[in-house]
Amino acid sequence: VNVAILGATGAVGKELLELLAERKFPLKNLKLLASTRSAGSKIIFQGQEIVVEAVADSSFDDVDILLASAGGSTSKAWAKKAVAAGAVVIDNSSAFRMDETVPLVVPEINPEAAGKHQGIIANPNCTTILMGVAIYPLHQIQPIKRVVVATYQSASGAGARAMEEAKIQARDILDGKQPLAEVLPYPIAFNLFPHNSPLNDQGYCEEELKMVNETRKIFNAPEIRVTATCVRVPILRAHSETVNLEFAQPFDVEQARELIAAAPGVKLVEDWQSNYFPMPIDATGQDPVLVGRIRQDISHPCGLELWLCGDQIRKGAALNAIQIAELLLEKNLLEVPDSAFSV
Repeated sequence: VNVAILGATGAVGKELLELLAERKFPLKNLKLLASTRSAGSKIIFQGQEIVVEAVADSSFDDVDILLASAGGSTSKAWAKKAVAAGAVVIDNSSAFRMDETVPLVVPEINPEAAGKHQGIIANPNCTTILMGVAIYPLHQIQPIKRVVVATYQSASGAGARAMEEAKIQARDILDGKQPLAEVLPYPIAFNLFPHNSPLNDQGYCEEELKMVNETRKIFNAPEIRVTATCVRVPILRAHSETVNLEFAQPFDVEQARELIAAAPGVKLVEDWQSNYFPMPIDATGQDPVLVGRIRQDISHPCGLELWLCGDQIRKGAALNAIQIAELLLEKNLLEVPDSAFSV
């Protein structure tokens, strides 16, 4: 199939390229698109030099799948034009996630939703994906009533420039210099702060509300009560989360451990003797979400606690998008419905 990547020079775009090669995605032609600022740069893919093009109205001719990872405003500007040209758009931004006509897909959880697309499929937020893959196996056995989650989000969530800024800040602090913050609002090296997305009147930031609303949509369970606290931490790559789950009845810890260990996209990491559990350094560059420290909540008879780490750029973004693309091919879902062209 013919594939285009919008945002090819960004951190997720580069990861998409790596995954297309690594997973031997059946490419006929690959087109790399970006802003005019990045146009003309060259990227080597499988030994072939590809020139990055500035995105334009004609960019989507003969494109079967557009992997969009260039931000919400860019997706809003170009996604529907790509659909009108006959492409299926897998969008990594927040632009369409809560649109009722757009499926929000995690292949390990709701692959059937992909078949309902009208030309656009949304990739969920990174923290939502990582948590969802970890807890859905339990939800299938006994529906989750309430989720309390705290996230520890790496610099990679703010892009390649934020990761580089974190390195520079660390060097400056170790050299006794004052760190400068330009990408993120405050220094991230040797520091942490609540997530910097805009706050609503209730004091919740956009990132936290994404976890609330997206989890309900992906699980097709609007009744689940979810509350989140999202924090930026001085980690380069891979997010971590502590998750407290409440069920209607007690959930056997050993059964929970067995279900998570057998679940797709998850790896159980528990060494209680050595107090060794998932860490960002181990999750970096890995496909599975690492889950461990599964235990009974001593404050609630129907509660479980768990800890997870997952690569934000990989499963939290690029890998999930590629898995959706693979699903479209496997299920023969590439055809864009005629109704989409009137959008």
